[in-house]
Amino acid sequence: MAMTEKIRIALIKRNMTVSQLAEKLGCSSQNLSAKFRRDNFSEKDLQDIAKALDCTLEMNFIDEGTGKPLS
Repeated sequence: MAMTEKIRIALIKRNMTVSQLAEKLGCSSQNLSAKFRRDNFSEKDLQDIAKALDCTLEMNFIDEGTGKPLS
């Protein structure tokens, strides 16, 4: 699942719009919408989005052969 899809699901669960998220992030809704279209977020972007959505960001590399996270 693309990161944009995950963020959209979180927005729905938080009853929040992209415009409201952009306002919380201190950026324009046009800028955030462009990132959504490209599905292009830096790690900092994702940390800021998680904080704005009152969520915890977890990022892992998962071994495709075993399905287990790499330590």
